[in-house]
Amino acid sequence: MKQAVIFVGHGSPMNAIEQNAFTASWQTLGKAIKPKAILMVSAHWFTKGTWTQDEKQPKVINDMYGFPKPLYEVNYQVQGDLGLTNRVRQCLGSTVDINNSWGIDHGAWSVLVHMFPNRDVPVVQLSVDALKAPEAHFEIGRKLSVLRDEGYLIMGSGNIVHNLRKVDFHKENGEAWADAFDLKIRDAIVARDYDKCLNYRQFGDVAELAVPTTDHYDPLLYCLGASLESDTVEIFNEARVMGSLSMTSYIFRDKA
Repeated sequence: MKQAVIFVGHGSPMNAIEQNAFTASWQTLGKAIKPKAILMVSAHWFTKGTWTQDEKQPKVINDMYGFPKPLYEVNYQVQGDLGLTNRVRQCLGSTVDINNSWGIDHGAWSVLVHMFPNRDVPVVQLSVDALKAPEAHFEIGRKLSVLRDEGYLIMGSGNIVHNLRKVDFHKENGEAWADAFDLKIRDAIVARDYDKCLNYRQFGDVAELAVPTTDHYDPLLYCLGASLESDTVEIFNEARVMGSLSMTSYIFRDKA
């Protein structure tokens, strides 16, 4: 059975230890899918070059600062998957290499601890190359799409709107500009007009505010590349929070 492609807005690391509407959706989703392993493209492994991992037990990365002690005690330790690593290298050829200096970061585990709390699904991360153009991220996703036929789940984790300088911890919803950009991208995805997602800077000021750096937006492009025209597209966790973060998420599934 062809596996899905998921882009998830991961939001605050505190979601790892909280129970809310977003984490409830992740829990429900984890019960509905049974991947052989996960190829995770996390915003938090933002590199020069494209890298993946081949450790049997990749380290847990606590790449966040100033949060309560219970968050650092999560310790979402999972197994790697050498078979998946090898397939990634076959799909991408000489454009990808091994780098085990990283591990499973909070962009991955803050979501997966709810989706797969038993830690029984192996995870391999693929880095986001900061030097690549949007079209290149999309093309990498396209090359990796064949992994879906082999039982591997392709997942991107970031936030379509992510501007930490504009965060307002007292605001439940999004600012008008955050809403505008998130909705433009939503409409483009639903219409399968991916050129608009690749050329998102055409949206002007709202794009500049929503994507001041590309690290959290780029994982979406890998997912769009790995999706197929024959897929259904479902939107979940559609919301903007704290003024300048989007939790809006997408799952692309084979109609069969």
